Amino acid sequence: MEDVSYVVVFPTVFSKNKIPQLITNIKKILKIQNQEFKSVKRDGDIILVDANDPVFSSAAINLLFGIERVAIARQVKNDFQKIVSEITTIGGNLLLRGERFLVKVEGTSKGFFTKDIEIAATSNIIEKKTNMGAYPGTEENFDKLLYTYLTKNNAYVCIFSDKGQGGIPYKSQNKNAICSVYDEISAISCFETIKQGFDSKIIICYRQKSELINLAKMINQIIPRFAKQEITLEFFNIKINPTGTRNYLIFVNSILEIMIHEAKLNKISHVSLALSPLIFSSDFIDYSMKRVFQKDRLPIIPLSGVDTKLFEEAKEIGLEKQISKLEKLFTLSTNEIPNYLNKEIDSALKSKKIITIKIGPNNVHDILDSLE
Repeated sequence: MEDVSYVVVFPTVFSKNKIPQLITNIKKILKIQNQEFKSVKRDGDIILVDANDPVFSSAAINLLFGIERVAIARQVKNDFQKIVSEITTIGGNLLLRGERFLVKVEGTSKGFFTKDIEIAATSNIIEKKTNMGAYPGTEENFDKLLYTYLTKNNAYVCIFSDKGQGGIPYKSQNKNAICSVYDEISAISCFETIKQGFDSKIIICYRQKSELINLAKMINQIIPRFAKQEITLEFFNIKINPTGTRNYLIFVNSILEIMIHEAKLNKISHVSLALSPLIFSSDFIDYSMKRVFQKDRLPIIPLSGVDTKLFEEAKEIGLEKQISKLEKLFTLSTNEIPNYLNKEIDSALKSKKIITIKIGPNNVHDILDSLE
């Protein structure tokens, strides 16, 4: 069998019963990103993409949710000698002087233990690279991972591997949800809503026009995760004083009313609440959930149970510089549930502006230009 290179997609453990949806999303994202491919198929629990440009295709695929890892790998037969030979060859080509390496083999072995391959390949690489000082590391301490995955008939020896986004595939819940982006915490919550498999409608709420540039940048980090060529966004101007804890809670409550209104208007079943028990009081969260139930909709709280991982998610969507703002939110310490003003809600609903943009490299400019 001739050795072939594939983009290999490793679904998360939560996505293994949702692989057909993930394959659909992979095909869509490759077409959107203008990446040509010959086929997308399964081999056991993994997905193989025969792409014309594996590097750019793997980067496009890794925008999607439901993926544990994306790799570029050589396919050989699931045969002890062939696997050891391929790991030795690839390891020899990849290792640099003085690097510590770890050979890791997982999957379905045939007549041998995966540990036997790890030992044999490690020994061969040491012998081959002895003049370069490359030496084996440990699970806890290595510079380069030489990873191989075995299916029933094949082995995939990785040349390159990158961590995936986690979660489950977009649209795999077969439910729709509405979420709002209005600050850093809400952007992370929206990111998590999509990551949890909901087909999500995004609305953007702002108090001052000066906030729009920052909000557009946040949106730009989120919308490529949709396997869509274009997306419709709705903007609402809520004229509330932007300073102070009480005004912030009024702002959040006002956004809730707008989301409920838009959910009913668009027949959306779920309302995603950007609330965390680590930030907001349980009374405030209970109030918000009750309001959603009262309007015959179902609340979801994507940030429930998310603790310091919140900061990791912030980095994932390019909000590293905004972490100090997130930390300030943790200082909210009030059980007050201030009432929203109906006239402000009515005014915000009348201010609604709908834009449709083609998802691409100029999203921020396209959003801001459409709002002029």
